[in-house]
Amino acid sequence: MGRYVIKRLLLAVPSLLVVAVVIFTLIHMIPGDVLMAKAAEGGSFTPETLAKLRHELGLDQPLWKQFATWSFDMARGDLGESLYTDRPVVKEMWERLPVTLELAAIAMVFSITIATVVGIVAAIRQDTWIDYLFRVSAIGFISVPNFWIGTLIVVLPVLWWGYMPQLEYAKLWVDPITNLQQMLPPALAVGASSVGATTRMARSSLLEVFRQDYIRTAWSKGLSERSVIMRHALRNALIPVITLWGTYFGYLMGGTVIIESIFSLPGLGQLIILSIGFRDYPMLMGAVMWIAAGFILVNLMVDLLYGVLDPRISYS
Repeated sequence: MGRYVIKRLLLAVPSLLVVAVVIFTLIHMIPGDVLMAKAAEGGSFTPETLAKLRHELGLDQPLWKQFATWSFDMARGDLGESLYTDRPVVKEMWERLPVTLELAAIAMVFSITIATVVGIVAAIRQDTWIDYLFRVSAIGFISVPNFWIGTLIVVLPVLWWGYMPQLEYAKLWVDPITNLQQMLPPALAVGASSVGATTRMARSSLLEVFRQDYIRTAWSKGLSERSVIMRHALRNALIPVITLWGTYFGYLMGGTVIIESIFSLPGLGQLIILSIGFRDYPMLMGAVMWIAAGFILVNLMVDLLYGVLDPRISYS
């Protein structure tokens, strides 16, 4: 297993490199730079001052040279400093990472809990009104964008009940109750689409397992429905569902970009939006690379979990 993990980590390097090239290219396709963003907010720069500052920041260098310099620094563990705030990129992201991780984790728990239970019930009650209701609901959750759900969660309570949530973010270790009140609505918005997809996957996977010979043998032995499902069917049915969980965790991390802006949460998603607006490419590159690395790591953990669920799977 050790060789398999090392091989996967080595294969992650070119993936991260491709992500870095794409993000670096896209951010430099946007007109202007960080100095123009500062000038738009009321700063006053003469052409001579702009040229001098661009030279000091290295913005007058060819793009390939800027990317090579950033890549070399990142390989040494140095993500540089923000071009807009002059703060270290790592420090800024480290302060915002817990917010994004908490939001993604709550959304994932919500998705796994609801979708797995609903998928099991839909499979057990196949082609009944309960099954049809859950299937239609799952398609609805998949079809509706999470930012639209998030907007409704913010707007409707204000229109109907005059309720406005607290805008100032409360840290989990400082005020847990207020923090959960702030995090649950955006977590529901982020996790809605994954609920629909996971429900459909759990249902179809369990139905496929129900058709296997060992399940029919278990029924013929007179085992209870609960025993057949929990001890024999569910463990094998969860393998494709867990694959989907790993993929959706990465999507949840990326989905927080818009949701954090809607709910004013100071996480990596909001940082990415601000970095794009300020043309702050070191900050943007650092935040995106962290999310990409987290996506790769979660998928590796999911692959290793296969061996726990099914002993027949070998990583030699």
